Amino acid sequence: MALEPHVVDAVNVLVNDDSIIVDLSDGRTISAPIEWFPRLMNANKEERERWEIIGGGEGIRWIALDEDLSVDALMRGTPSQESQKSLRKWLEARQANPNS
Repeated sequence: MALEPHVVDAVNVLVNDDSIIVDLSDGRTISAPIEWFPRLMNANKEERERWEIIGGGEGIRWIALDEDLSVDALMRGTPSQESQKSLRKWLEARQANPNS
């Protein structure tokens, strides 16, 4: 008989100048370097603090940054898969309209 994998959800998030730190529903805390997520790295403190848990804890969203991270990807150690072209376009739009 195959066992179902245990689903672990995000319950809290902290982003600082060095890392994204996620508290999980099973009591663990995981972290990843902020360099893995260029949109978070380019965000200011207030933008980094405006996150929401989505999918019942399966992911984290920063609406203002158009950034979504999955708990599964964080647990696997997977950095952002965004292309350089997409990131460059986002950075250019951000510089052109800094108050949005």
